[in-house]
Amino acid sequence: MQCICVTPRLSFTRLYIAVRARTHVKELVLDNCRSNEGKIEGLTDEFEELEFLSTINVGLTSVANLPKLNKLKKLELSDNRISGGLEVLAEKCPNLTHLNLSGNKIKDLSTIEPLKKLESLKSLDLFNCEVTNLNDYRENVFKLLPQLTYLDGYDKEDKEAPDSDAEAYVEGLDDDEDDEDELNDGEVDDEEDVGK
Repeated sequence: MQCICVTPRLSFTRLYIAVRARTHVKELVLDNCRSNEGKIEGLTDEFEELEFLSTINVGLTSVANLPKLNKLKKLELSDNRISGGLEVLAEKCPNLTHLNLSGNKIKDLSTIEPLKKLESLKSLDLFNCEVTNLNDYRENVFKLLPQLTYLDGYDKEDKEAPDSDAEAYVEGLDDDEDDEDELNDGEVDDEEDVGK
């Protein structure tokens, strides 16, 4: 398994060079990097094995420019400025099981209605979005999205998701205990010559 963690000071051009030949990357963390007009340069459908993508606090206002990532299961989009346009997720990331939209500008239930098409979606996080202030918010979201098991970390009976379930996806990517070495080898920073 390959994992690439990109630091905010790494240019997107260098990211592109770093991952161009890495079509087997399963995890990509771009937290705190900046998007360019809603697009993350270098993030393309060449990441055909990608199962986990984290773009926390990158300045996204839309998911329209996400590439088609058929194997993506977990998408972290928290702390951006997304307010709609979620219908593209069913086309671009049809196998999502976990979606974190916390800290975005989601105001009403109609905005998340397109998530009905994500049949495998089991966990949705909308914490710190305005929609959570609506009357009967939880009940209405579970009605709207019956495939969900967890909303904001809790099931329909308000039982907290077990830590093992919340982290099961990431743990499931690990083939064995020695993968930590591979993770460290896959990190990219400014000091590393990514062009080699």
